[in-house]
Amino acid sequence: MGKKFNQAAKLVDRPMYSLSDAMPLVKKAAFAKFDETVEIAMRLGVDPKHADQMVRGTVLLPHGLGKTVRVIVIASGDKVREGRDAGADEVGGDDLVQKILGGWLEFDAVIATPDTMKSVGRLGKVLGPRGLMPNPKTGTVTMEVAKAVREVKAGKVEYRVDKTGIIHCPVGKVSFEAGKLAENAHALIASVVKAKPATAKGQYVRSVVVSSTMGPGIPIDPATVEAA
Repeated sequence: MGKKFNQAAKLVDRPMYSLSDAMPLVKKAAFAKFDETVEIAMRLGVDPKHADQMVRGTVLLPHGLGKTVRVIVIASGDKVREGRDAGADEVGGDDLVQKILGGWLEFDAVIATPDTMKSVGRLGKVLGPRGLMPNPKTGTVTMEVAKAVREVKAGKVEYRVDKTGIIHCPVGKVSFEAGKLAENAHALIASVVKAKPATAKGQYVRSVVVSSTMGPGIPIDPATVEAA
């Protein structure tokens, strides 16, 4: 990997790029034998230790993520059928909670109705560390089950600043057209910029880097994205 990575890194020959220039380079610099994921890393001028500077949200990427997202719904009553009709991969109530507690984790997103949250709360230690715990702020605790399932299937992604002030979020695959990757990245960045906490002081977007799973990081000019 060292030699291939070094060759790829040589392609990054400018201190900063625009998103539209960076995406063709991401594709060119990707050298793995699989379809690598393209990810954006944004360093923000916030202190996540303070609750009022926590940046999190969701964004519907215009071109999706290029993968089949496995969605489960934990619900009761009519909402069970609604989830199934909307295309959820697995739907249930306490039985599904027990299945997850038993070690089953073959899913990428969890949607729950508010009335099941007492039961879902038992999954905190399992789902929390994986970023899968349903949350009203991200639209994954809702009575609008069908809408939530369709949005997640269509490419709705969740982002959250980590304890070091960085957001990592996928925006597609290397096999995507460069223009579609750039549009997905713009949608993500615009959402993060819109989510700027009122208490954040100074420069909000400190740095932006785009990379593929194995490829080198390509720095994006923050001035071009703050206006995205």
